[in-house]
Amino acid sequence: MPELESVPELVEPVMVVAFEGWNDAGDVASGAVDHLATTWDAHNLLTLDADDYYDYQVARPRTSTVGGVSQGVVWPSTRVSVARPDGQPSDMVLVRGVEPNMRWRGFSSDLLTVARELDVRQVVLLGALLADAPHTRPVPVTTVASSSDLARSLNLEPTAYDGPTGILGVLQDTCAAAGLDSVALWAAVPHYFAQPPCPKGTLSLLRKVEDILDVTIPLGDLPEEARAWEHGVDELASEDSDIASYVRSLEEAKDAAELPEASGDAIAREFERYLRRRDTGHS
Repeated sequence: MPELESVPELVEPVMVVAFEGWNDAGDVASGAVDHLATTWDAHNLLTLDADDYYDYQVARPRTSTVGGVSQGVVWPSTRVSVARPDGQPSDMVLVRGVEPNMRWRGFSSDLLTVARELDVRQVVLLGALLADAPHTRPVPVTTVASSSDLARSLNLEPTAYDGPTGILGVLQDTCAAAGLDSVALWAAVPHYFAQPPCPKGTLSLLRKVEDILDVTIPLGDLPEEARAWEHGVDELASEDSDIASYVRSLEEAKDAAELPEASGDAIAREFERYLRRRDTGHS
């Protein structure tokens, strides 16, 4: 991996990570990091060597032609950038890339080395999966902590999963083995309309990041885009009676599973978020 020529002095830095591919249904997770990078004016710090981790017959490089002239080749890669949000308690180290095809343990070790050199205090891993979730309800976000102590400190609800994992799972395991706190946030994207982008899923992930890190993220046009996305799916569902019936069954199951206590907690979190935005002047 490339060495950092100069290590910037960061304030209580947090690393936020997302990868395109298996971990990124609807481009929800990569969209969240893209939003943070744009909103907080992140600048590139380094790029991990693509040749070490990508099979170019699987993750093919891209080229474009304009007016009959080649514009060059863009290789799959993982980029690390740094942002210093005004008025926030922590600087941000943003990791955005394509899920590597090879040598995941070496890749995770390289990212851990970067985190150590930047004195990162916590890692937030963003992912999205396809699920039986109705598009008319808030996008569920499941949180997985790297340790039981961290889960208790964040008041996380117990979750259970036993199955395949992607690079996010390997990264979280690497962080845990090194004693670095990490939290994985997984948004559940409706499988019957998984075409990217899914701004409603990205919005839910960012709001969960706000809750976990106690920060305020300017959302810009994202809430409006989320409403437009939901309205568009409404129209498509209304044109197919089978899908409309299926969505109603998902709504009924979701509403039946919602506990009054959970609803109360959600209302309290939303009110706290409103107060933070009012105090910081963000819409």
